[in-house]
Amino acid sequence: MEHRELIEEVKGHFYWLHRHPELSGEEFGTTEYLKKALAAHNIPVYPLPLSTGLVAYVGQGNPVIAFRCDIDALPIQEESGLDYSSEYPGRMHACGHDFHAAALLGIAMALQNDNSLSGTVKLIFQPAEETLGGARRILETGVLDEVQVIYGLHCCAAYPVGTVISRPGFMNGAVDEFRIDFLGRGAHACRPHTAADPVIMIGNFVQAAQTIVSRNVNPFHPLLVGISHIEAGTAKNIIPEKGVAEGTIRSLYPEDRKLAKERLGSLARSIAESFGGSADVHITDGSPATNNTPEWVSLVEQVARKLGMPFVSAPDSLSGEDFAFYQQKIPGAFIQIGTGIGPMMHNPAFRANPDALEPAVQFGARLVREALEKLKNVESC
Repeated sequence: MEHRELIEEVKGHFYWLHRHPELSGEEFGTTEYLKKALAAHNIPVYPLPLSTGLVAYVGQGNPVIAFRCDIDALPIQEESGLDYSSEYPGRMHACGHDFHAAALLGIAMALQNDNSLSGTVKLIFQPAEETLGGARRILETGVLDEVQVIYGLHCCAAYPVGTVISRPGFMNGAVDEFRIDFLGRGAHACRPHTAADPVIMIGNFVQAAQTIVSRNVNPFHPLLVGISHIEAGTAKNIIPEKGVAEGTIRSLYPEDRKLAKERLGSLARSIAESFGGSADVHITDGSPATNNTPEWVSLVEQVARKLGMPFVSAPDSLSGEDFAFYQQKIPGAFIQIGTGIGPMMHNPAFRANPDALEPAVQFGARLVREALEKLKNVESC
């Protein structure tokens, strides 16, 4: 297939995927579409026990690497004005997963007829990234057990088309969520002395929680403890029996993540008890921080520069990314590619420029070739 023909086909896949967004765990139509697109180019898919998502492969033998994209959409009403906007009300590819999937299809197509490929690349079309469960489902199948290096690709609306962004070490934050139920004793508002007021508990807790970052953690370590939802009461003249505070913890360093969760719980309980109540603390562990292997980030930069693509060291970020689950088992790197400066991800007006697909495919295919060659040379030493 000629290069221009390949890119036009990839853009066609992108338009279809953008028009047909499916939420996490519901990517049935997307999965079938991807299987057909791969089959049209004789790219095999592993028979895995997955209801959505898939893993395909190109090449044969060792060494073995993996390249991952995600495929789920968000519950957002699209306001981009694109002529290929979502056909599904209340659903949108507002994080560029349609772009990722189309790019990985293009990488697979570009590599399929490359007889000089020095091994095997497993192509992960991962479901449920937005709910942080998809990576673990893929890992549980065992399909990646022999993989030696893994790369992940994500678009970025903060940089011009074709910019490559990565960094060694931590790149995205660990994500945990919490819900704290403050349990008190209700009363009429004119008799506060008979109550154990959960509103007072929550108010004190919100202020005290700010000291977790400012007084417990190295000031050079990024950490966020955010309380973004508070709810209590049903009437102006009734002190409620219960109040709820919910929020998120974002961190880079494992020791800070552990401390924040422990301190959050101890503060909530002690404050509630000091006002005659109690606190039930529920913390949901999410994905860890992405942690890129310096050796494989170095290769990313080398490939970008060989192709004449700008390389930028990724800025600090506490956004979550479940690619980190793969990195707990396999060395590798998470990479972003510029899709044109505009509204950021998770915004109803977000749009990934389809012109960025060509550099994404060129870069991804070259990176696969060079990563396999690098591993092959190591094995032959």
